[in-house]
Amino acid sequence: MKNANTPMEFIQKLLENNSTEAFAIAAGIATVAFFVFISIRGFINTRLRKLADRTSLGWDDLLVEVLGGTYGWMLFLFAVLIGAQYIEFSDKIETRLGQALMALVFLQIGFWLSSGVAYSLKKKAARHEANNEGASATAIAVAGFTIRLVLWSIVVILVLDQFGFNVTTLIASLGVGGVAVALAVQNILGDLFASLSIALDKPFVIGDFIIVGDVTGTVEHVGLKTTRIRALSGEQIVVSNGDLLSSRIHNYKRLRERRIVFQFGVLYDTPADLLESIPGMVKSIIESTDNTRFDRAHFFSFGASSLDFEVVYYVTSDNYTTYMDAQQRINLAMVRQFGDKDIGFAFPTRTLHLESVPKGFGAVEPPAGDKDSPSEDTPRKAPSAAQAEPS
Repeated sequence: MKNANTPMEFIQKLLENNSTEAFAIAAGIATVAFFVFISIRGFINTRLRKLADRTSLGWDDLLVEVLGGTYGWMLFLFAVLIGAQYIEFSDKIETRLGQALMALVFLQIGFWLSSGVAYSLKKKAARHEANNEGASATAIAVAGFTIRLVLWSIVVILVLDQFGFNVTTLIASLGVGGVAVALAVQNILGDLFASLSIALDKPFVIGDFIIVGDVTGTVEHVGLKTTRIRALSGEQIVVSNGDLLSSRIHNYKRLRERRIVFQFGVLYDTPADLLESIPGMVKSIIESTDNTRFDRAHFFSFGASSLDFEVVYYVTSDNYTTYMDAQQRINLAMVRQFGDKDIGFAFPTRTLHLESVPKGFGAVEPPAGDKDSPSEDTPRKAPSAAQAEPS
């Protein structure tokens, strides 16, 4: 016995219920509809693109990209479904055709939204890359992938719902599967979210000179999982983004001023008047040095071999070479002026004060029984005139 739902029986019933004229009308309507759709798309794209090229607005460029997500094969399927409305089908087939039409609508909306999201994020990423904000550009790329993933997940669920699938069970299954996958790749996801945190919080960007733990260098690249740092010694150091965010980061590129504290000592025999004049001398030296701002100078302690001074000043530049140049000029000026005032810089010294040792201190008694040593009963001789001490 033949199945009533075989393709041959379906075609036979279709031919019985529809005339040749109905098929011709349906085919003509589908063809006309397709060419109309293509013509409208081409006209809108051409006119709108010319308008967008003449203006500096952003919405028209976005609209051009969105309409660019209208594909020819989608228009063809729309035209076929429109033409099929003039052919008589069974109730079940007509229901399926309506579901297919709604599924195509959801798919087309998904293509439009995906094109708009991709274009917007691409523009933002290009701006951040132009400003050397590599972390932000990377985060935007990650955000774009995430947004489109969520978008197409929703579209697929809506399409499946049109065809009668139990999407509630599907969503629950995806939730359980998502938890399992998240547990399996938690380290990767941790670095991924750390990359997003770096992009949003911006503790550093490409080109910044940073110190993280024992790593010192310039940031070259911020990726989804790792950040690459060019060390001062030349090698490239790769650090995971999670490790970076869990560490204290010293960002010297954002240094506006550099606070400098240095100490020096002078000799203990320096007169008090000269000691009192030293802070003023140092102040005048710093104030006459470019890119510096004096804060204080004090005689602050008595060292083991020096009278110690402490000086604080600011370098009004973030450039390390500028700081070193300023410190060198200050040091040379101090050497010259201190030399002119006969103020000596101290260095580690130790002075030993020796007193006269009493006579016989440390003399060793001759051993008992020595034939040359006098016994306790033997009278000692008085020293001779050459040995006697002068009166």
